[in-house]
Amino acid sequence: MSEQARRRPPKPYRKPKKDPVRMLALEALRAVDERDAYANLVLPPLLRKAREAGDFDGRDAALATELVYGTLRRQGTYDAIVAACVDRPLREVDPPVLDVLALGAHQLLGTRIPTHAAVSASVELARVVLGDGRAKFVNAVLRRISQHDLDAWVERVAPPYDEDPEDHLAVVHSHPRWVVSALWDSLGGGRAGIEDLLEADNERPEVTLVARPGRSTTEELAAATETLPGRWSPYALRMAEGGEPGAIEAVKEGRAGVQDEGSQLVALALANAPLEGPDARWLDGCAGPGGKAALLAALAAERGAALLASEKQPHRARLVERALAGNPGPYQVIAADGTRPPWRPGSFDRVLVDVPCSGLGALRRRPEARWRRRPEDLDGFAPLQRGLLTEALRAVRVGGVVGYATCSPHLAETRIVVDDVLKRTGGAELIDARPLLPGVPALGEGPDVQLWPHLHGTDAMYLALLRRTA
Repeated sequence: MSEQARRRPPKPYRKPKKDPVRMLALEALRAVDERDAYANLVLPPLLRKAREAGDFDGRDAALATELVYGTLRRQGTYDAIVAACVDRPLREVDPPVLDVLALGAHQLLGTRIPTHAAVSASVELARVVLGDGRAKFVNAVLRRISQHDLDAWVERVAPPYDEDPEDHLAVVHSHPRWVVSALWDSLGGGRAGIEDLLEADNERPEVTLVARPGRSTTEELAAATETLPGRWSPYALRMAEGGEPGAIEAVKEGRAGVQDEGSQLVALALANAPLEGPDARWLDGCAGPGGKAALLAALAAERGAALLASEKQPHRARLVERALAGNPGPYQVIAADGTRPPWRPGSFDRVLVDVPCSGLGALRRRPEARWRRRPEDLDGFAPLQRGLLTEALRAVRVGGVVGYATCSPHLAETRIVVDDVLKRTGGAELIDARPLLPGVPALGEGPDVQLWPHLHGTDAMYLALLRRTA
């Protein structure tokens, strides 16, 4: 070192500046990582607190939301890119550092934030939460990432499609390989279809409202906020981007709600299925958190029927009670296990079981779920799904109808469950669900129905309708 350099005074210490938007985004990502929280549950209260403190305006909230969900949706792709820019396995990099790097990668590769701003903001965030030493590491990695755009990076880190199509799609579209394989099997072939589906999983879903019949109307909701008509459900409206459903009076009062259109179609199909004999007693056997139950209860009230909403978990049963409060017709909410039900066989005319599942049909809304689920998880759901459908068939009277629904397109949770239960129990038959979704295209060969994000703009809901015959 030269004499002049030794005499040069050290640079004064500069306290790192806190960026409230990126701090909040990192806090949400850390909660997802450390506590297995879901972003759609963690983020709203964080945003509300920031607004109340005066730290955020609408643009800040929109940016924080984009940073969190964009990072989670593209996590697999960003991990592959970061791995190509570090000199150690990712498992040896501290998780908070990886989260900062992923946030930075998304700003560089997935947004219009200028390169210098994306790097400097991420390094400053690292200084605040990680310290100067690790901030230098973040700076070095992000500068490497900034040398190429997303397409160029994907070409570098993804294996060629011709050599390994599933791994190629997994890296390009940020899904675990086993999920790509399962979704491809469910779709039934073709590269274009699977790519369209995987890309749809990475898009921000619309917020869809439901006007509960007899309690609200689509006209009332359209007058309250900027909307587009629903695609398929007569009770649906799609909110304009940035709309606040909680600010709508009908939603606050429970006369309307937020509900994916696929979920609405499942409830409507069950309610409209042809029935022989009385139509007075309906059951929602897996009612939590209450969206389908609230729509069913409103439809039942219009016909003079009563709904029993059953949910095993008491805290979820309380959510169902809240969703049904004020329903004009008779209803009851109970906490009960649908595989060991308290009701007598043959007690109901219509039964819905929207069974617990892997949730692979809602990856647009819960992008982190794709990284948490494992193939062996399906083995844990299988006995419960079969048990709930078996008991649902016992609960319905002869001539009555059961709807089996899942928010998963995985064949092991849909058609295989239904076929297996039908073979083991007998006394029931599948009925064609397609005519009960009028106007909805691309419903397949039937008699069951699989909805898709890329074809229908809904979650990937599955529905089979069964009539008890003996």
